[in-house]
Amino acid sequence: MKFIKDKKNLKIRMIAFACLLLAAVVFLAPYFWMLSNSFKSTKEILMEPTNMLPKQFTVSGYVKVLTKSPFFSWMRNSLLVTIVDTLVILFTSSIIGFVLSKYKFKLNKFIFTLILLTMMMPTAAMMIPNFLLISRLGWYDKIISLIFPTFINAFGIFLCKQFIDDLPKELFESAMLDNASDFKIYYRIVLPGIRPALGSLTIFTFLGIWNDYQTPLIYLNSAKNMTLPLAMSYFSTQHLSDLSATMAAASLIMIPASVVFIVFQKQFIKGISMTGMK
Repeated sequence: MKFIKDKKNLKIRMIAFACLLLAAVVFLAPYFWMLSNSFKSTKEILMEPTNMLPKQFTVSGYVKVLTKSPFFSWMRNSLLVTIVDTLVILFTSSIIGFVLSKYKFKLNKFIFTLILLTMMMPTAAMMIPNFLLISRLGWYDKIISLIFPTFINAFGIFLCKQFIDDLPKELFESAMLDNASDFKIYYRIVLPGIRPALGSLTIFTFLGIWNDYQTPLIYLNSAKNMTLPLAMSYFSTQHLSDLSATMAAASLIMIPASVVFIVFQKQFIKGISMTGMK
C-alpha cells in the first residue's frame, strides 16, 4: 500500500512539475523574445520576427540607447524616486502600523478606517486635485513631485498592522518590564517579527513605483527629468523605426526590478503564504 501511495504521489508531483514548467515557459517567452530582439538588427527583426535567436549578434541597439539618449539620467531619476520612496514607505508603514496595533487611544479605529477608505478612492478622481496641489507648491516638472506625495502608503500600513497584531503580547510585555523604549521595541521586536510583510511590501512598492507611467506623465514635462517608463515611451516615439534600440532600452529597464524580486523573493513567498494562513 505504501509503495502504491508513493507511486501515486510521484505521478502527482511529476504532473505538477510539468504544469509549472509549462507556465514558466509561457510567462518567460515574451521576455526572452524581447532580450533576443535587442541583440538583432532592425532589419532582421522585421524580416524574420519568429526567430527566437539572432542570426547576426549585434549590440548596436544598446550602443544607441546609451550614447544617443540621456539614458543614465533617466536611470538615475528612476532609482532616486523608487529607492527613496520604498525606504520611506517601509518606515512609515511599519511605524504607523505599530502605533495603530499596540497603542490604544480614542481615535485609533477611526484613523485606521480613514486610512482604509483612502484605498477605495479611484486614482482618476485624484488626478486633478493632486496636479493643482503640485503646481501650487511649485513642484511641477521636478523630481520632488514624484517623491514626497507617496511617503504614506495605505496598503503598507494595513499590511504591517495585520502582521503586528499577530505578534505575541508577551514579547512586548517583557520588553516593557525591561524598561525598553518604544523605539527599541519597534527596532528589536516589531521589525524582525514582520520581516515577511516588509519583504512583500518592498517588492510591491518597488515594482509599482518603478513601472509607474501615469504619475510622471502628469507631473513631468522636460526630457531630462523623465523616469524610465515615461522615457521609454518618449524614446520609442523618437526612434520609431529602430526596433533594436527600443528592445535594448526595454531590456535595460528590466534589470533593477528583476534584481529586487530575486533578492526579496523568499520574504515575498513567506509573506504571501502567511497572509493566506491568516
